[in-house]
Amino acid sequence: MPNLKCIAHLDEMILRYPDLEEVRDSVAKAAHMITASYRSNGKVMVCGNGGSAADSEHIVGELMKGFVLRREITPHDANRLKDFGISDWEEISKCLQQGIPAIALTGHPALSSAVLNDNDPFMTYAQQVYVLGRPGDVLIGLSTSGNSRNVVNALKVAKAFGVQTIGFTGSRPAKMDEFCDALIKVPATETFKVQEYHLPVYHTICLMVEEELFG
Repeated sequence: MPNLKCIAHLDEMILRYPDLEEVRDSVAKAAHMITASYRSNGKVMVCGNGGSAADSEHIVGELMKGFVLRREITPHDANRLKDFGISDWEEISKCLQQGIPAIALTGHPALSSAVLNDNDPFMTYAQQVYVLGRPGDVLIGLSTSGNSRNVVNALKVAKAFGVQTIGFTGSRPAKMDEFCDALIKVPATETFKVQEYHLPVYHTICLMVEEELFG
């Protein structure tokens, strides 16, 4: 049975942004993919350029700790701190929160510059997906045009090696479309307008995932 609170988050997004009704199913699918990946010990990788790079970091921030819910650690994990002999284990355990393992591929300048210099500037994200990605993981690629070469290459490598893919883009047909298991094409084409739609979409996905896993 669907989690009614998860559906409520989706309904609220569409109430606030009626134009996003057309991406309802793909948003729900993306949230399910991330939830299923977490339950199978998978992780989320995120990449994009410019404003979409900032969005990548933003998404990771919402996944790795509490977003709107307090994600208490399990008693088992608290006891591990206690059993290790840490004197302030109670204080530490109260500050820690459960999270979804997530990595922004945008945040490794030494590696990215090495790939750019030694190999190909459009392979920086693909290289990371190849090394870090495992079947059952999820890659989120954000590209307002849908044609960003480094994002498309990362999606191609992900698909080839069993990593599930979620794409955020605008309404035009694009190169990334065929490589996304869940494709979220918001109803805009101008870069800043596409980005303005992307934020409520990924916030809703993070809310749905959090509710399903920690609600």
